[in-house]
Amino acid sequence: MRKIITRNIWILSIVSLFTDISTEMLYPILPLYLKSIGYTVVMIGILEGIAEAISGLSKGYFGALSDRKGVRVPFIKSGYWLSAISRPLMAFSAFPLLIFLSRSMDLLGKGIRTSARDALLSDESTTKTKATVFGFHRMMDTTGAVIGPVIALIYLYYYPNSYKTMFLIAFIPAIISGFTILLVKEKKKTIARKSVKWSFLSSFGYIKTAPPEYKKLLIGLLLFTLFNSTNAFLILKVKESGQSDTMTIAIYIYYNFIYALFSYPMGKLADKIGVKTTMVSGLFIFTIVYIGMRLNTNLIWFFILFFLYGIYMASTEGISRAWLSNLCDKKDTGKALGVYAGLSSVLTLLASSVAGFIWYKYNAQTTFFLTAFVTLLVCFYFLVVIKNPTLKKND
Repeated sequence: MRKIITRNIWILSIVSLFTDISTEMLYPILPLYLKSIGYTVVMIGILEGIAEAISGLSKGYFGALSDRKGVRVPFIKSGYWLSAISRPLMAFSAFPLLIFLSRSMDLLGKGIRTSARDALLSDESTTKTKATVFGFHRMMDTTGAVIGPVIALIYLYYYPNSYKTMFLIAFIPAIISGFTILLVKEKKKTIARKSVKWSFLSSFGYIKTAPPEYKKLLIGLLLFTLFNSTNAFLILKVKESGQSDTMTIAIYIYYNFIYALFSYPMGKLADKIGVKTTMVSGLFIFTIVYIGMRLNTNLIWFFILFFLYGIYMASTEGISRAWLSNLCDKKDTGKALGVYAGLSSVLTLLASSVAGFIWYKYNAQTTFFLTAFVTLLVCFYFLVVIKNPTLKKND
């Protein structure tokens, strides 16, 4: 029987663990640091928006390029190292342009590595074990999202406002991940394709030639993404209910803990009962959470809702990638996952902008109700339009 969690999967998961420790260590303090050196809220929004767009679009490009070159590892290694180097640069930068360049370097590194890494995870698994593999990787990745903010909270408790040192501390787990990724090796290379005229956005042309079931799934996932705004709005709802900064961040850490705890079991469950069933169940849970957020201001219920939100993430995040990779040709895996990641990033930026406008124009309740309603429509779309995936004969 084939071993499910291979050596490469272990290494990639450990690398993601340390990278997320570094990234999430800085997540709660980056806006505070930028404001301390003179950034306005508008400037911070523009910076993050452009950086996320760079990350999203580059995922499609470099995912397709890894398919064309027939290799994954060079993209994975360079992406992680580029992000690692950006950490200390942020601490020594004070000018807006330098801050923008270092932040963009971090997100570009993420864009270079993500699709190639997910493609390698797919290459290391079979149709029957793919959700388990992606769930395991997501568990390790999200564990870093628990450890990172805890370190940041402890540090800032003893050394408040000492932001620059935090960037240097975050460089430690980033450099560990950089050296660990050097241990990854590809079992075999796919055949590189002939050189043709190719632009930065040409990878999105894959949508035209993709299998019909891939297109149907992509439409459903992107429709959901278009109305699924950033997690920051959930955190903002907690804060606006009267909770302290410490309690708000504690709930965020708690959510990541639940997400990490259930990611691997939900991946295994998806391989047993089907990725479609698991995905739709997760989206139903998401609907319950957003309806609950619309009505709730009680701390205990916030913990219950964020518990459910962690279950939703564990039931959908890695599993959606596993499902997509099962519907495409193996030689197109990087491109297929990259197109989804790229379009997702752009639509998430748009969704957050629209959600923020609705929140400002009307109220938080309207934002959460609209998101919940559209998610129910997406669940119906998955149940009616998309067939249950069939296993490939060669697996």
